[in-house]
Amino acid sequence: MNTFYFIAFLSVVFAILVISAKNPVYSILYLILTFFTFTIHYILLNAQFLAIVNFIVYMGAILVLFLYTLMLMNLNKESEAAKSNLIKIAAVIGGGCFLVTIVAALKTFGHSAPVVLKDTNLGLVKNLGKTLFNEYLLPFEVSSVLLLSAMVGAVLLATKDPKHTA
Repeated sequence: MNTFYFIAFLSVVFAILVISAKNPVYSILYLILTFFTFTIHYILLNAQFLAIVNFIVYMGAILVLFLYTLMLMNLNKESEAAKSNLIKIAAVIGGGCFLVTIVAALKTFGHSAPVVLKDTNLGLVKNLGKTLFNEYLLPFEVSSVLLLSAMVGAVLLATKDPKHTA
């Protein structure tokens, strides 16, 4: 249980650093660390498939896209327009609503007994594979053919026809 609380503390700290970092690149790097702590939480909850998907999809693909987008943007301080007072007032109102929500959540916070799984095999990739390839084999194969045809179509659309290039 101590590991869970430590990782939860790190998740909250990194999430706060995401929104408080001045540099957007540092904010993305803190977001990577936040997602990594979420992956550790999934492992602690015996959900290996979700941990792997979180690690590969979010940390590997989406955050790399965020980093490339930030690198392509012009983030000069001189070109940034000054914020109007209306936007500042809206930010204060939004922050106040968030603070009220946090306070209300903390007031209703109660201690509960830890959840203990009766089936320790719940969430394992082995069980997901058995279910996927036994009960849902036809939809799985149809979706794979659909994705393959979409990939082939994208490659064909991206290649130029040599007859029309002159």
